Amino acid sequence: MLTIYLIILLGLSFVSYFYGKRLIRRRVYEQKVSQHSRDSYHGLYLSLYLIIPSIILTLIWLASSPNIIDSLLKSKIKNSLPDLSLGEINILKSKVISAYDGILPVDSEQMKMFVDFYNSANIISTNFIIIISALVSVSFFLFALNRIRVRFNARSKVENILKFSMILASCVAIITTIGIVLSLIIETIEFFKIIKITDFLFGLQWSPQIALREDQVAGEGLFGAIPIFIGTILITLIAMFIAVPIGLLSAIYLSEYSKPKIRAIAKPMLEVLAGIPTVVYGFFAALTVAPFLRNSGASVGLSLSSESALAAGLVMGIMIIPLISSLSDDVINAVPQSLREGSAALGSTQSETVKLVILPAALPGIVSAILLALSRAIGETMIVVMAAGVAANLTFNPFESVTAVTVQIVVLLIGDQEFDSAKTLAAFALGFTLFIITLLLNVLSIYIVRKYREQYD
Repeated sequence: MLTIYLIILLGLSFVSYFYGKRLIRRRVYEQKVSQHSRDSYHGLYLSLYLIIPSIILTLIWLASSPNIIDSLLKSKIKNSLPDLSLGEINILKSKVISAYDGILPVDSEQMKMFVDFYNSANIISTNFIIIISALVSVSFFLFALNRIRVRFNARSKVENILKFSMILASCVAIITTIGIVLSLIIETIEFFKIIKITDFLFGLQWSPQIALREDQVAGEGLFGAIPIFIGTILITLIAMFIAVPIGLLSAIYLSEYSKPKIRAIAKPMLEVLAGIPTVVYGFFAALTVAPFLRNSGASVGLSLSSESALAAGLVMGIMIIPLISSLSDDVINAVPQSLREGSAALGSTQSETVKLVILPAALPGIVSAILLALSRAIGETMIVVMAAGVAANLTFNPFESVTAVTVQIVVLLIGDQEFDSAKTLAAFALGFTLFIITLLLNVLSIYIVRKYREQYD
């Protein structure tokens, strides 16, 4: 229903645009006065006033209504079943939503009652926002229509609206970033109220499985994150050891040595690797690379695990080669041709020019490309979970199975979780720590870029 309304609203905005243009033409013809702004600005003025308020209201509703409807459903469940605990209410609420989505069957009259209530709440909420949004759109449209005159400065009004829209979009991005950071900080603080920060940062054992019974072993879980970060660093170093030399050398060849025909074929073929889904790389690592490494290691007397950091790192390195190669190639091509010509005039060979002139001049961009690839490698999940495993082993041996931070975050948040347990909150602590690491990498890249860019301005 909402989709149909938005389509109709979009169509009416097009109609209002042409209506505004036709209206101002008629008034100019009738009043014999030169107009202040072009016809298109008057049309855009009507169109924007019709659609923007409705879109803003709809977005606010889409962001807030799920929480409101969930709260109403929880209240309904609590009133109908007062003996249920908070955790049982949340589980039943999730089942009701899954039944509403068609994932679970409606297996009882009570479940049917809750599903019908949830469905009615969604219908009422959708109809409400459509009616309110339509009334607001009509009001703003009539207001804009009443202001259109021959000498009306529609151009500045339209430009102000577009300027405000761009500022609003920027604010949304900033607010979203702040919200993500605050959510990580708040949940991380809750985690450290349960687990000591020293145990998390310097602990050597990671076993976040909380016991279901008091007499069960490891009832409090073990949350030492050192094995996870060691595994992340090990896989990332292997990937960068593969990707940096191959990507950088291929960029130098394509930009400085290759013929135009070869470059036109080789660069697109290299960049095809960037479009392959990571799950395909994961299958390649698990089904091809890992068995090959295991069999090759066995032939020379080495013992390799079926899931190893080496297999994950090799495939991840192949995945990020196009990122380093493409960005470095663009940066090298951006070096002024005058530097090459000046170096040749001084008697330098092409290899000396590349080594002593072009690479130092392109160094800030190359460093940015490498750090961007490093961030991509740190944040990769699918390849690690399929090729390196989920076991948190404290080892520097690339032949053994390890895990990464992103993999553990996914594992901890699988299924219905209570966000007041150390096991679930540990995912936020890992995410916040990973955020700090990537932030420091970005600060380092900015420092390097600024330091070396000054020499070539």
